[in-house]
Amino acid sequence: MADLAAGSSPTAAELAARLDVHLDDIDLLELALTHRSWAFEQGGRPTNERLEFLGDAVLGLVVTDEIYSSHPDEQEGRLAKLRAAAVRAESLAQVARGLSLGRFIRLGRGESASGGADKDSILADTLEAVIGAVYVDQGFATAYDLVERLFAERLVEVAASHAALDFKTSLQELSAASFEVLPRYELTDTGPDHAKTFTAIVTIDGAIAGRGEGRSKKEAEQRAAREAHRLFDDAATGTPDAV
Repeated sequence: MADLAAGSSPTAAELAARLDVHLDDIDLLELALTHRSWAFEQGGRPTNERLEFLGDAVLGLVVTDEIYSSHPDEQEGRLAKLRAAAVRAESLAQVARGLSLGRFIRLGRGESASGGADKDSILADTLEAVIGAVYVDQGFATAYDLVERLFAERLVEVAASHAALDFKTSLQELSAASFEVLPRYELTDTGPDHAKTFTAIVTIDGAIAGRGEGRSKKEAEQRAAREAHRLFDDAATGTPDAV
């Protein structure tokens, strides 16, 4: 996907082209890109929150249908975890960054100055609003096709990496069963307030079991827990250097 020209002011029409979607009402896509911070500064203009509400439902249905069809032998509990992993804010933000969506969002001055264009929550909410706008303007079939294209790679990654697991909960259960202790997490952070990187170290019975980095404390802890979880998996299969 070609990068936008440096210094340009991207428009909703350019975003529609990147999405490969025709919209009859381009103003609807403009609305989907309107964060409440910008709307407030403009005297209370409409925001993208209603479209976000609608897009969240459309996204959930499409992802559920894709997961249900792609995993015919999985039980309900596993399907629910796969769906949750695919549509969590971090996943949506990852997809949004692939579209350079942050460059299109209309943000208030304060939110923009604090790095709002790269915040997971704002990117995720705006992506849902965009999906909602496509649904309203072009119907479910077009919205389905868009979500399918945007999330196809992510759904494969989720299934392949077992990212749907709540690794912190699973690690806690494994640690309690194996060592009769609970994991402990230590967190550090680097970078400015609006773009911090968090590093988590998880220890079990005093020994370091995993490390992880992320844009949030939760993401860093999950990645540290995932690394530790792999050590338990290696131990179960007899891999050297396991827990």
